[in-house]
Amino acid sequence: MKQWIGISEFVAVAELQSFTKAAKQLNISVAQVSRNIAELEASLAIKLLYRSTRSVSLTEEGLLYLQHCRHLVASLEEANRTLANLKATPRGQIKLTAPVFYGETRIAPLLHDFMRLYPDTELDLQLSNNKLDLVQGGFDLAIRLGTLESSSLIARKLASRTQYVVASPAYLTQNGTPQNLTELAQHQCLTGTVAQWRFMQHGKVVQFKPQGRIVCNSGVALLDAALKGLGLVQLPDYYVGDKLQRGELVAVLNGLRQPDDGIWALYPQNRHLSAKVRVLVDYLAAKLN
Repeated sequence: MKQWIGISEFVAVAELQSFTKAAKQLNISVAQVSRNIAELEASLAIKLLYRSTRSVSLTEEGLLYLQHCRHLVASLEEANRTLANLKATPRGQIKLTAPVFYGETRIAPLLHDFMRLYPDTELDLQLSNNKLDLVQGGFDLAIRLGTLESSSLIARKLASRTQYVVASPAYLTQNGTPQNLTELAQHQCLTGTVAQWRFMQHGKVVQFKPQGRIVCNSGVALLDAALKGLGLVQLPDYYVGDKLQRGELVAVLNGLRQPDDGIWALYPQNRHLSAKVRVLVDYLAAKLN
């Protein structure tokens, strides 16, 4: 650890341009700051600072060394914060956004359970099917579904979801069961906000443009239409799973089902994740899997 001696002191003096101010910031004596920097310079056999009674300035070598040392000190501080967060209890407000249906049925109940575990937390939950700007809106976290767009946000996968094409038994009795995409094109397809349905065919993802009498931006409404025999719909498992188990809906084209996609937690690219958000993300990942 002798290699670290003087580095924090050197960075502080270089940035504050004062031994006295650096000592105050580091909560040590001016003499100790001076000794440690002198030991650092001796170990490097290079002069890093020009000293006078009135000013402090960097040598050319000192300027170059400072650029590297800043990263070292920042990483050390980050490591210390990370360890401190491991012991920290979540507290304070957590502001997050999630899609409406998934937020109402899956995320909100888990958040309420989380708040019971951590009574010092507060919740600001905004449910929206629009992709709200996390930074501008001051959000700690966003729950997003499906394929992610490229962004500067950090993403952690919480769970997977399966997309099913389903219809009511009555609809299939009356109209037949499609066996391939060509036959599917002859059926009434209930269409939502996604213009293309995705399938896996011959090892490749293919797009299918559904056509039908109903277009609606609500998965709940499309589910109701499918239950009432008005057509086929492609919806995730959290809409149709219980209906499939009870036989109210039947899944078709299972051999062409697209690969599962993700349910994600996204958060701004800060230098470190606060304890409350880190613990919440871990909690959601454990409960949603």
